[in-house]
Amino acid sequence: MASRVVLLGPDGQLGHDVRRAHVASGDRFDLQALRRADLDIAVPGEIEHVLGDRRFDVLLNCAAYTGVDAAEDDAASAFAVNAHAVRSLAAVCAARKARLIHISTDYVFGGDAARKRPLPEDAPVAPVNVYGESKALGETLAREVHGDVVVVRTASLFGAAGIGGRGGNFVETIIRDGRDSGSLRVVDERTMSPTSSADVARVLIRMVTEGCAAGCYHVVNSGSATWFEFARAIVRGASIEATVTPCPASEYSSRAARPRYSVLDNSKAAAVFGAMSSWQEALDRHLHLRGHRQA
Repeated sequence: MASRVVLLGPDGQLGHDVRRAHVASGDRFDLQALRRADLDIAVPGEIEHVLGDRRFDVLLNCAAYTGVDAAEDDAASAFAVNAHAVRSLAAVCAARKARLIHISTDYVFGGDAARKRPLPEDAPVAPVNVYGESKALGETLAREVHGDVVVVRTASLFGAAGIGGRGGNFVETIIRDGRDSGSLRVVDERTMSPTSSADVARVLIRMVTEGCAAGCYHVVNSGSATWFEFARAIVRGASIEATVTPCPASEYSSRAARPRYSVLDNSKAAAVFGAMSSWQEALDRHLHLRGHRQA
């Protein structure tokens, strides 16, 4: 079991829930949360400067450039954070003989437009946008320089940090827009794995406390949904008086392409850490947490 863990990105949705899960676990290890003010991984040399003399057994990287559309016009920033900085993090970990747990995304997939079956960890990556390309390269570079890397791919996260405007997520957007307009049109052509960041965080804590083999793991809630199906479940679960209508992706113009199908197969992670709950169960818990659960 690791005794010292450095967490990057502690204020994002996943990082926030990692800190909550750490407390719930009984503080079984020392968690050192480094915010951007402590370490800006986009700045050349900062990683080595800040982490070079720090003692840790595991580095948990929840920091990322997540602007999917913005990345199309600022590829340099996306690759600096999601790829080249990840290589530097892996190199520092290799020098210290520490494990790197790196968070990646379902957006490393999407190029197989005809796909209809969940993607396992060994499926060929095929990103359809700059953000996905940068995340895929980050995975590769990390593994090239360090043998003890755990890549955790997750997807479509919703969590406590998004409640009350603290970051936001699809669930909060649908609740807000549903209340404001009473009518929503949501894309029904893209299928993914809606996932609770709290559920992912609990697995990450177990990866630290119990250990696991190096490699890639898909950590998502079970099942799949289109964004329309997800939105309809949110509206029903939160008892919002709003209609939800499916629409084609062409109705919403965006700078970056999105995967038509990026459902992740989580059976490998389930074999090690137990079955993940369904996204519907995870959504119900989230709505209960925010005080909006269907009677």
